[in-house]
Amino acid sequence: MSSRAVKKVRVVLGARVRALREDLGYTQRALGRRARPPTELDTILVGLVDRLGGRLRGADRVCRTVTLRLRFDDFMRATRSHTLPEPTDQTQAVLAVARGLLAEALPTIRARGLTLMGITFSGLTTPDPNQLELASDRQAALDAATDSVRERFGNEAITRAVLVGRDPGWTPPLLPDLPGPEEPPP
Repeated sequence: MSSRAVKKVRVVLGARVRALREDLGYTQRALGRRARPPTELDTILVGLVDRLGGRLRGADRVCRTVTLRLRFDDFMRATRSHTLPEPTDQTQAVLAVARGLLAEALPTIRARGLTLMGITFSGLTTPDPNQLELASDRQAALDAATDSVRERFGNEAITRAVLVGRDPGWTPPLLPDLPGPEEPPP
């Protein structure tokens, strides 16, 4: 980089570079200004975690930290995060953490209202094939089967029972991945 803040890098239009970044991505849902019961907030959270969990496994990554992002009626923001003892890509493990974070935030949500909820997975690494799985192999098989059905038939082909008949919210299109500087081409 020169003193004129000119950085010479190759720009590829229509693609994003995939690298081991601090966070995999972020998914959020605008909620409007009406009050929502905790059960509805939990349902929205399930949808967000399910969506981002599929992206996590699709990128062949595991995460250590789950962050819940909130925007209140007064447009102030808050984040709550929890770091897991071991990296995981299993939906149930991440969902349990996210539900705990939401439960901690419920008194504030009741007092201030909520207009937006988001989830971020961070502390990403590639899965270690030598790492012993602490969670159930059945859960990993369930996640793999769900991802496979969604890949083949679309996201609407299979969903959690709590999400049936509910609006999943807007899903932004994802650009195809290119290998990052530290990754060999596929």
